[in-house]
Amino acid sequence: MQQYKVTGMSCAACQARVEKAVSKVPGVTECSVSLLTNSMGVEGDAAPKEIINAVKKAGYGAKLKKTPKAGEEAGEGDDDLLKDTETPVLRKRLILSVIFLLLLMYLTMGHSMLGLPLPGSLDGNHIALSVIQMLLSAIVMFINRKFFINGFGSLFRGGPNMDTLVALGSGVSFGWSAFVFIKICTMTAQGAADMTVHELYHDQLYFESAAMIPALITVGKLLEAVSKGRTTDALKSLMKLRPSTAVILKDGEEVTVKIDEVKAGDLFVVRPGGSIPADGIVVEGEGAVNEAALTGESIPVDKSAGDTVSAATINETGFLKCRATRVGEDTTLSGIIRLVSEAAATKAPIARIADKVSGIFVPSVIGIAALVTGGWLLSGSDIAFALERGICVLVISCPCALGLATPVAIMVGNGVGAKHGILFKTGAALETIGRARIIALDKTGTLTVGEPSVTDILALSTEEELLETAFSLEKKSDHPISKAILRECEKREVAEKEAVSFENISGKGLYGLLDGKAAHAGNEAYIREYAGIGESIKNSAEGFASMGKTPVFFEKDGKLLGMIAVADVLREDSAEAVREIRKLGLKVVMLSGDNERTARAIGEQAGVDEVIAGVLPDGKEEVIRNLRKEGGTIMVGDGINDAPALMRADAGVAIGAGTDVAIDSADVVLIRSRLSDVASAISLSRAVIRNIHENLFWAFFYNVICIPLAAGLFTLRMNPMIGAAAMSLSSFTVCMNALRLNLVKLPFGNRDPEDPRTK
Repeated sequence: MQQYKVTGMSCAACQARVEKAVSKVPGVTECSVSLLTNSMGVEGDAAPKEIINAVKKAGYGAKLKKTPKAGEEAGEGDDDLLKDTETPVLRKRLILSVIFLLLLMYLTMGHSMLGLPLPGSLDGNHIALSVIQMLLSAIVMFINRKFFINGFGSLFRGGPNMDTLVALGSGVSFGWSAFVFIKICTMTAQGAADMTVHELYHDQLYFESAAMIPALITVGKLLEAVSKGRTTDALKSLMKLRPSTAVILKDGEEVTVKIDEVKAGDLFVVRPGGSIPADGIVVEGEGAVNEAALTGESIPVDKSAGDTVSAATINETGFLKCRATRVGEDTTLSGIIRLVSEAAATKAPIARIADKVSGIFVPSVIGIAALVTGGWLLSGSDIAFALERGICVLVISCPCALGLATPVAIMVGNGVGAKHGILFKTGAALETIGRARIIALDKTGTLTVGEPSVTDILALSTEEELLETAFSLEKKSDHPISKAILRECEKREVAEKEAVSFENISGKGLYGLLDGKAAHAGNEAYIREYAGIGESIKNSAEGFASMGKTPVFFEKDGKLLGMIAVADVLREDSAEAVREIRKLGLKVVMLSGDNERTARAIGEQAGVDEVIAGVLPDGKEEVIRNLRKEGGTIMVGDGINDAPALMRADAGVAIGAGTDVAIDSADVVLIRSRLSDVASAISLSRAVIRNIHENLFWAFFYNVICIPLAAGLFTLRMNPMIGAAAMSLSSFTVCMNALRLNLVKLPFGNRDPEDPRTK
């Protein structure tokens, strides 16, 4: 997806117009514009120049986003979408507007209504007072000229927007007031009675409204800009984590270089308190690394030779020498930033409702304002009253709130997810996962650890002799079961003996001489050739097998030493995660390529609703296709063989420690590799959908109630200035409501179900 920065948009109508213009460009397959970040994501093979020209013809500006380089903070790149250039400009405009507006209000309200003093030459001089009001009003309108340039420009191009409503409301107020001023001058020149001129001055001059409307809208725009800035705080914080320098080894000497000079394969060192500059592998040293920036976990992770480290994490203790494997835009951090950025520029399906309404909203409001004005004139009202009603309709209508209802919630939701190690690639994924009714879980690596571990040790002689024999034989094998037994023996610090004349008998087991005595390890049939196996241990082996465990028998010098059971065990958080997912109302299905007995044993331990065993990769995809007929389906997996199923599901979720293929195929990535985060992702999605519904309700409800009030249908005479203030507050309210998502409580939060210290 190509990312662009779009300038000149002020409301959802602008957003819809840009989308429509770009979608018509040949080669564009999908276009999504975000009013929140002023960004645009375009899919297809259309040339950037053609896309930019289409945006310009629609009356806006566009340029390709420059991806910030490693080491650049948010805003350092001149194309950075998140740099807040809007707030300083709006703040300056507002300060200047308020200065001249206060002077204007002193004349119109302070003197006329409260009797505040004026210089003697102005007191009662209606022509002079009108001229000063006109000049002050014109100054405020000039300060806020962007509304008029954009508004009338969009109107003439056939795509009126929010600025058009403001420009028309303020412009009509000023134009009518100028007409009344000319009338006052004419009547004064003809010697009209002071009372008649006084009534015209007080009742039909709207210079203060002409100035107040753009000033109050600017207040709303400033509040909106500040709120929008807060919704992107999570992404800005991620960008600020990028280290700016690195200490690399050149010819054995430490050299400090800029971060973009680090290349894959370079050796870099990190001392206590230092930030790790690139993804890499520890080649020397030990340390405790704080990975909270990426995983949200506050407990440091111990690192030693062979362990991986990620850019932007902090080495809290110890000295680490690492070899860079991924640098710059290829690092885990950059990937997270890219995913969150792209998600912000995409739309959730629910956003289409607001888009369709916004596209016809502004023209409809202009039509309603004209009808209201004409209706009051036909009913016998004077032109000043009719114009006031029409102006109120123009300025109180608020497509901004409609346009912001979805994107602000999506952006805040993405930020909350990123803090908890949950990455939604698109806005659609954020919405879809919360609507699902079925979840399919891959067994190996998702529900289970993904590698065999020793679960049971059954010794017939002594445990010491059994483990010594096992350690000595298995050490010379590279079978996954052997590695599991080796890890257990190393953990127990078992003594090793040298196995001579070692043989690996394929499909059966191992043979070696220990202290001159023959020793064997393997399955039941193989060991029976060298030692007797009693009913008791045979029954135990069958019991282990029924639980999905693999029993390995050991014999030495014709004597059965015992048995060690090995299995790919359930993750510690899996059962609790499945319980939480079921509490959310989802049906949990486990998919596995294992045999029925092993799969069902794991399924029972996990507490799933249904087990589907013996499925190949294409079989998983077919299962997902069938499950989707029952309702929205989530697929959770971690391997290459899960990719087809992840793509087929309504929402694919990849465990972060899985393969790149699985991560690329998924819609949601869990970077902490915890199944419990699936429950958190579903809960967060539902909270975001609920928040979007609230935002859309209030945006629609506001307009349904306020437009009739502004039109005067309930015998209420609303001043245009009140309408402008109400319009500004509506967008601010939508933004603040979305920020409440930061308070949402997820099922597991930052608690690690596998760590007793966080329970």
